Amino acid sequence: MTEEKEKAQEIIVEINEDSKKANDIYDNLRKKVNSFRKDKFKGKYGEILEYLFLLPDLLALMVRLAGDKRVQSTQKLMIGGIILYVISPIDIIPDFIPVLGLVDDLLLVVYGLNALLNEIDPQIVREHWSGEDDLLLTLKNAIFVAERFLSRNVVKRISTIFNKLTGK
Repeated sequence: MTEEKEKAQEIIVEINEDSKKANDIYDNLRKKVNSFRKDKFKGKYGEILEYLFLLPDLLALMVRLAGDKRVQSTQKLMIGGIILYVISPIDIIPDFIPVLGLVDDLLLVVYGLNALLNEIDPQIVREHWSGEDDLLLTLKNAIFVAERFLSRNVVKRISTIFNKLTGK
């Protein structure tokens, strides 16, 4: 092997190790947050908060899927559009509104992941999911809770955004 190829191989190994470390750190932090939320959040907003606390897990899943070579470029474009909406300061419901401000982001992410599960091999998704619960059941429950929490008008606007992102 030439010296350049050896250096390139070392860099690839380093990048893979750094990526694994970042995922391990994320997974450990997620476990700590989950144990905290189960103890502290109950009552009026407890049900929706349970799913809002999953939003970082769901976004991490989308980012991981976007980096997977087995996911088609059209699906990656949809993922990118959803991630841009979530990180954008311009939302249907502004993010500075406590609890409610993140529900539109959650619903759009869940719609997107639900669509992806219908289009790609579920094993690919399972490989990238850090959550403890069954992803499909979690997505269905999150859709139900978020749509019940939001007004019909807001749900319709989010559906319209999702349809534009998916070309439907």
